[in-house]
Amino acid sequence: MGNTMRALVCAEPGKLALGERERPGAAREGWALVDVAHVGICGTDYHIFEGKHPFLQYPRVMGHEVSGRVARSARLPEGTPVVINPYVSCGTCAACRKGRFNCCMRIEVLGVHRDGALCERIEVPEGNLIPAGDLPLRDAAMVEFLAIGAHAVRRSQTSEGRALVVGAGPIGLGTALFAKLAGLEVAIMDPLQERLDFATEALGLPEAVVADARRAERVREMTAGDGFEVVFDATGHPASMQAGFADVGHGGSLVLVSVVTGDITFSDPEFHKREMRLVGSRNALAADFEHVMTSIRAGRVPTDRLATHGTTLAEAADRIPHWAHDKKGLVKAIVEVAT
Repeated sequence: MGNTMRALVCAEPGKLALGERERPGAAREGWALVDVAHVGICGTDYHIFEGKHPFLQYPRVMGHEVSGRVARSARLPEGTPVVINPYVSCGTCAACRKGRFNCCMRIEVLGVHRDGALCERIEVPEGNLIPAGDLPLRDAAMVEFLAIGAHAVRRSQTSEGRALVVGAGPIGLGTALFAKLAGLEVAIMDPLQERLDFATEALGLPEAVVADARRAERVREMTAGDGFEVVFDATGHPASMQAGFADVGHGGSLVLVSVVTGDITFSDPEFHKREMRLVGSRNALAADFEHVMTSIRAGRVPTDRLATHGTTLAEAADRIPHWAHDKKGLVKAIVEVAT
């Protein structure tokens, strides 16, 4: 194989190029080497390319939705297909000591805080390898983004009643899917009718509502004035996140799946009047990855519908800027690095 490998590098905002880097040949103690198979492209990657990510240093190899095969590991045989959990935790902070590795105080996410997987080989902690079994490697690269939604649903602690998912991008679709699998009656809201049509057709959701100036009125009509048992916001827009407080029924919960850099404000009297819960949901845990993988194997996740776009590592430098500019019909783009 030689001592070099191909890697797609974002040298600065708007500049992607395929080049060569040293191929990892030896792993540190407690770490493993994985030959990358497929990488999903998500909103974070587009933000990095566009220069909109607030916590990033360039140059950066993007990519945190990853499947591959073990090249070297102390606990898994060479060639084992794996899903990579991209959240590298410290293991010693207060959150990690409680098993909350997803919100480690010193967390590093592949492709964001450290170089990611848009390359041929990557080094990751042994504990971040999840055997994929018979899961197709393309589908395995979709596990991470779906686990975000599965984790949000688990964080909601809600298993019955009506749920509203606001935002029909990939994270919102995943949240809606796993809310439905959890037994909730799910409605989805988005400003784009095209996204709503996809959600109803691909996920079989019974209600899809356009998010516009009549949002509050629409929610009252849908719930006979009662509000929803749980509202998940996956928009990444402060105005939408703040509007969600009024969509929650008395005794219900608002789960913020997305994150913004600004402040979110709300009416304290309305919040207390409802005795509602406000929940933050960050990343995912191993249990969420396993839940997603089990659901895919059982045929409950329409992976063929979700994987709308694809390319190769050689062509990704041309395709990613195009997708960043034109997201029409785009749900999940996947880069094939190796089969």
